[in-house]
Amino acid sequence: MKGLNGAFLRYRIMAWVTGVVLAALTVWLVVGYGFLDYSNVESKPALYSILWMLHGWLYVVYLIVGVDLAFRVRYSVVKTVLILVAGTVPFASFFAEAWVHRDLKSRDLLPST
Repeated sequence: MKGLNGAFLRYRIMAWVTGVVLAALTVWLVVGYGFLDYSNVESKPALYSILWMLHGWLYVVYLIVGVDLAFRVRYSVVKTVLILVAGTVPFASFFAEAWVHRDLKSRDLLPST
């Protein structure tokens, strides 16, 4: 399939970037509300809010590359939605990326390296 390697690489990069930012923010959220008292707005660092906004924009890019890959591979709607929702659950994008990689390898759609 033409362009599949590039589409998978873009998806893989965005899955990891989105996942790392979301995982870091989730840990920060637990520590901040559990131990540092982020109950009022003034106690939150500005970087915390900026990173949540950054995750939102990264997720939009993740959606675009995920849909592109799903169309190229011809995934069902259910598989596509599960892959896309994985970008909103902490650590799930790592598992989704690994599943997609295994699936594409088993279908001989990726070159063996």
